[in-house]
Order: sequence, then C-alpha cells, then structure tokens
Amino acid sequence: MARALPPSAALLAALAAAGAAAQPVDYALDPTHSFVHFEVLHFDTATIRGRFGPLEGQVTLDRAARRGRVQVVVDTAAVSTGLPVLDARLRRDDLLASTAHPQAFFVAERFEFAPDGGVAAVTGEFTLRGTGRALRLQAQRFRCYTHPLLRREVCGGDFDGELLRSDFGLSFGLPFVADVVRLRVQVEAVRRDAADARP
Repeated sequence: MARALPPSAALLAALAAAGAAAQPVDYALDPTHSFVHFEVLHFDTATIRGRFGPLEGQVTLDRAARRGRVQVVVDTAAVSTGLPVLDARLRRDDLLASTAHPQAFFVAERFEFAPDGGVAAVTGEFTLRGTGRALRLQAQRFRCYTHPLLRREVCGGDFDGELLRSDFGLSFGLPFVADVVRLRVQVEAVRRDAADARP
C-alpha cells in the first residue's frame, strides 16, 4: 500500500508539476493569415482603408505563467488600398518613406490574459520611420486549435488599436486626412517544434 506524501512534499510535487506545465511555447506567424488593416478618415466624409502584409514574426506564449513576447516585422512597401496610385503616394518620403525605412516593427512583452488563458491584450513598442511609440492592441477574439492538415496547434485572433500618424512624422494631408489611424491586426501563428529550430 502506497504511503501518502506529507503535506510539504505534496506541495513541492504540485509546484514542480505546475512549473513543468508552464513551459513557454514558440509560434511562427502564418503569412497567409497575418495582416495589418488600417482605417483613416478622409475629409470627415468617407474612410480610407488598406492593409499591410503578409506579416513576418514570432510569438512566445507561456499561458500558465501569464507571460508572452511578440516580434512582428511589417514591410512598409507592401501597402495596399486597392488603388495603385494611392499606394505609390503612401510610400513617398512625407508618409511611409518606404525607401529609407522599408520595415516597421512591433515588439511587445506586456501581455494581458483572460481567465481562460487566452490573450486579452498586448502592449509594446511600434517603430515606424525610426520612431518608436507605445501601442496597445486589444483582442476582439483569440483562440487556439489543432490545424487539421498541419497537425499542429495554431493560435490567433483579431486585435484592435489606434495610433497618431503625426507621432511618426506622417503629417502630409493634416488636418483634412485624420491624424488618428485605426488598426486591426489579423494574426494566426503555428506552433514550432524542436525540428524547426535546427539549421
């Protein structure tokens, strides 16, 4: 007959099990499902909409420890509004300056988690045209599932945020084209295994 563990030993065993379960998990963004959509009001009438992407990046989640880290790279030349002449205008030096600053970056380590362990919000630094500003992205939805073809865990969702384009030197068109830019970040990330890290 097995002898029951004393309370102190039982507590240590529980803590060890919790520590083992709280391992961080790495994910790589799926470029076919990862884009930044933006909206900006034009002459207080209609809204200009477009997107950047596909995105590249990595995510690390430790849901048990309620920690995470995300690094996302945005190709500034990969802007698409559906109107090529407008896309070309957005790439110019007084707006995105895509030649001098071909990439924008979002790096975050402040994660907020929902009671079920899902990501509720992410706060980090967004860098555009060499200027960094704080950016908070609020999750509108987040879930993880096992992809039926990849046979791997996929996590993702929609995240909303706002920034002022003037903070990054994008002042052309103010005030007729609004300063506030609304963002919706659509991301899905595929869990990496040990083989993915091999050279």
